[in-house]
Order: sequence, then C-alpha cells, then structure tokens
Amino acid sequence: MRVRRETVEHPFGTMKARMGATHFLTKTLPKVAAEMALSVLAYNLTRAMNIVGIKPLIAAIAA
Repeated sequence: MRVRRETVEHPFGTMKARMGATHFLTKTLPKVAAEMALSVLAYNLTRAMNIVGIKPLIAAIAA
C-alpha cells in the first residue's frame, strides 16, 4: 500500500493542487475521459520539462 501511495497518488495530488483539478467540468463519460486525458497530458509534459529540460524536450518533439 505504501508503494502504491508513493507512485499512484502523487500525480493526482499534483493535478489537484497545481492545476486546480478538484472536480470535472464536463458531464458524460466520454467528455470526462477527455478532460482527464488532457489533465494527465499536461501533468506528463510538466514532468518531462522538469526532468529532461525544455530545449531537449522541444528537440525530441520536433524529431
């Protein structure tokens, strides 16, 4: 349970705290799934920028 908490709960806590994603703004499952996918994409891009750096990330995306 501790390992799960460390790996799984961190992204959701970060999205909730930094991005203000406390609740979904849309209704119906497909729209909520799309909203969640965008939130996760934003989290992953932010994390990639912090780990790799902005210039190498842009170079990797352009390649």
